[in-house]
Amino acid sequence: MSSQSAADVPVDRLTKSAPGTSGGAPAPTERANHRWWVLAVIAIAQLMVVLDATVVTIALPSAQEALKFSDGNRQWIVTAYSLSFGSLLLVGGRLADLIGRRIVFLVGVVGFAGASALAGAAQNFEVLVTGRALQGLFGALLAPAALSLLNTTFTDVKERAKAFGIYGAIAGAGGGVGLLLGGVLTKNLNWRWTLYVNLIFAVVAFIGGMMLLRKGAPADRQRLDIPGTLLVTVGLFGIVYGFSNAETHDWSSPLTWGFLGGGALLVAVFSWWQTRIAHPLLPMRVLLDRNRGASFTVLAISGAGMFGVFLFLTYYLQLTLRYDAVKTGLAFLPMIGALMVAAQLTTNTLLPKFGPRWIVTSGMVLAAGGMAWMTNLGLTSSYAANVLPPLLVTGFGIGLVMPAAMSVATERIAEQDAGVASAAVNTMQQVGGSIGTALLNTLAASALTAYLADHTGPMAKANAALHSYATAYWWSAGFFLVGGILAALMYRSGRTTPPAGGEAVAAVHM
Repeated sequence: MSSQSAADVPVDRLTKSAPGTSGGAPAPTERANHRWWVLAVIAIAQLMVVLDATVVTIALPSAQEALKFSDGNRQWIVTAYSLSFGSLLLVGGRLADLIGRRIVFLVGVVGFAGASALAGAAQNFEVLVTGRALQGLFGALLAPAALSLLNTTFTDVKERAKAFGIYGAIAGAGGGVGLLLGGVLTKNLNWRWTLYVNLIFAVVAFIGGMMLLRKGAPADRQRLDIPGTLLVTVGLFGIVYGFSNAETHDWSSPLTWGFLGGGALLVAVFSWWQTRIAHPLLPMRVLLDRNRGASFTVLAISGAGMFGVFLFLTYYLQLTLRYDAVKTGLAFLPMIGALMVAAQLTTNTLLPKFGPRWIVTSGMVLAAGGMAWMTNLGLTSSYAANVLPPLLVTGFGIGLVMPAAMSVATERIAEQDAGVASAAVNTMQQVGGSIGTALLNTLAASALTAYLADHTGPMAKANAALHSYATAYWWSAGFFLVGGILAALMYRSGRTTPPAGGEAVAAVHM
């Protein structure tokens, strides 16, 4: 490698270590010139995907007024994105492994930008939903390609820790950033800019990707598992769609349990099929590692619990404390700050010393405590005294969980499985978020109805809303607590062992 200039060295190549060096440590020219710029490109692209799950939420009332669609159709602006994103992630991850991460990343960025432009320019409901569905499709290409690029670019233990700390902070804080950005854009420009803003992110990510990510494709291309692709895509679609329907239909509705049952059955058949085929879409070796399986479980549960923060605290701030959209977004900034501090502390200091078991467990317990604390919020609570303390505790807890689980879920993964393993991370978060949204909305709505049935008077509606939020907070706390127990039981004790120098993976093709 010494005979090449810095410009000729592929930033995403993993090289065998020389004796006495850290396992998989990159050459100095790579580290100095490219790696952190690659992280910046990946971070921008990932932020674009993550915040799009919430940035449009605040703009929905304005979009509904402009395009004149019904309250019943409003949910599809959010659901269209989550359905296509959640059901296609594993396929997107495997395509990154088979075709090349660079090309899949760039196609995802361009497609996401085009879909955002289409949705932003929509003159009717149908075009807006189509644009959101296409955003989800291209996001399903982009997200796993970005995480697998991060995983294969940063192989030095210390650099990897810093990179995953930043990436995990973005993944955890993206929802809050989306709320703030959505509020600012809707208030100062209009709702269309919550979609057009993606063009700015995409241009930067595309130019950076073209300059920094090298061409190439895997030398040994395997065949795409078409039956497995169909099974898991339709199965995940059914699960996400079923939980989405639970928000607007009764749990006894065939549109809820029918899709949930059918989706679960197809995923079960998919799992069986993966053990019978030579080139599976999702090799069982990706899932059966104990620490990796624990991380996938933790990410799903934390994805469900986090909606108790972003969704119901947003309702509380806007409907009870009468915050506007921008002020609501600003209210989440301290949580994001706590999350980022915890993410860096976790990956740079705690995870290398202690391993994931007690770090993730502690983070889950802290997040559970913060959510339980929020149940004390009342009609006249102040932000500084009553909202901020539990928000900081919850943010710090999530900051301990997310980067640690993401790092462990993708470390020491076989090179040919990096894309699909990264997709599994995103899939677990997406499915967890769908489950959390449906369950918490249903439980909160039931609690509100039950409260109003037993209480009357001028303050009954306001107190019923508080009761419904508290119910969601308690259940979110329960999710986090269960996640903490499972983390303590499933993770191995002690530190994760980095690959030795002789185990480093040779040339990665992007």
